[in-house]
Amino acid sequence: MIEIVDAAACIACDVCVKVCPTDVFDRGVDGIPVIARQSDCQTCFMCEAYCPVDALYVSPVSGPVGPESPHADAATVTRAGLFGGYREMVGWGRGRTSGALRDRNPLLKAVPPLPESRLPAPSTVADTPWNHTDG
Repeated sequence: MIEIVDAAACIACDVCVKVCPTDVFDRGVDGIPVIARQSDCQTCFMCEAYCPVDALYVSPVSGPVGPESPHADAATVTRAGLFGGYREMVGWGRGRTSGALRDRNPLLKAVPPLPESRLPAPSTVADTPWNHTDG
């Protein structure tokens, strides 16, 4: 369940608001998303996965954890390196090298000339729109 929005890291891009399938977030007056309907969270991790700056933490617990839980404490989550942990696990986050940067295929700078086709000429084209005979 979504537990933390790190306001210091958030860039107010609204990506989490847009990708949340259950409309958990509201945009705050400062642009930072607010967890408005936590009980609607399905723990799908979409918001955390799409957050470009790792400012969200979704606890793997399916219900609200309560204020005394380490899952609700931003400092504890930061020390544990859990912000962006889901993004990293699925290959979208920290330390990820873009697929385009890893691509070792040669770049095609020009289309090589093609030889004339050796295929036979196509069938004769009818003079009328349809190839049906009146009969």
